[in-house]
Amino acid sequence: MTLAKQGDHIRVHYKILLEDGSLFDSTFPREPVQFQIGQNKLHLAFEKAFIGMDIGESKTITLSVDQAFGPHLPEKVVEVNRDRIAPDVELHKGQRLKMMGCSRRAIMVKVVDFSESSVTLDTNHPLAGKNLTLELTLMAIL
Repeated sequence: MTLAKQGDHIRVHYKILLEDGSLFDSTFPREPVQFQIGQNKLHLAFEKAFIGMDIGESKTITLSVDQAFGPHLPEKVVEVNRDRIAPDVELHKGQRLKMMGCSRRAIMVKVVDFSESSVTLDTNHPLAGKNLTLELTLMAIL
């Protein structure tokens, strides 16, 4: 029996379910995701959940809002001038856009509202304010 540990490169399948049971994301039917435990490339609780698992083992974990992506913060909903968005982009509510953040890193934002002169953007993580259930399967330790 080989158990996953900190520093291992692993290949995994997962499903992320919202509190109402709806599916947010899944690796199925795609290929499994590969990462190294402890490199913090993915959410810390997600990475740590695989420690001690055996190849082929599955488990389900539940993350509260605070364990997952934190609360939805109203101060992260901001209004910007419409000219910050490329003129050829046709906006609609709920649309996800990739923009340059203050730290010059790309961030994903959601269009909340817009007019000819301004756009209201939600810069919270899409899963902020949500309790999550993760269905995890360890496919391989590389």
